[in-house]
Amino acid sequence: MAFSFPVRKENDEVFYAETNPVNIKKSDLEELKRIASLTPRERARICTHTGPSDLLHEMFIVHGRGAYVRPHRHLNRHEGMLVIEGTADMVVFSESGELREVRRLDSANCFYQRLNAPLYHMLLIRSEWLVFYEATSGPFDRSDTEFPSWALEDSKTDAVSEFLDKMECTIVDWRKANE
Repeated sequence: MAFSFPVRKENDEVFYAETNPVNIKKSDLEELKRIASLTPRERARICTHTGPSDLLHEMFIVHGRGAYVRPHRHLNRHEGMLVIEGTADMVVFSESGELREVRRLDSANCFYQRLNAPLYHMLLIRSEWLVFYEATSGPFDRSDTEFPSWALEDSKTDAVSEFLDKMECTIVDWRKANE
């Protein structure tokens, strides 16, 4: 790996910076893209907090165009997202899976999104790479993230493709009615 600082590898997608202070360079984000391109889910992140028990979690995250961000919500925490590079649609759903809102996020226009309530949401990556900064409260508790029954798991590749195709049609219809 060619990060500009020492890191601890948690798994193929997650790295923790092992330096204080943490300074992120453009080359570190390029390295994240390279790593993400080698993972099956086209995702990678550098966590600038020291571990899952920290009270503040800050991450630089990369998703490739083919990444599937499964609809989910966080029950007991808020999250803020700042787009550094690329474009994505933030899709918000009702409890039953109906499309509630779609917002285009990109580094040139609407570059910040904060969720202050436990809303089901997902990202649809529109550019080759989406590079963003995310902040949320800790400690990390996997049970705090809830996936609805209508949200397909990452492993169901053909079904996920069909879900995403249907989502694209739904978004087109939603934009016609709401923009």
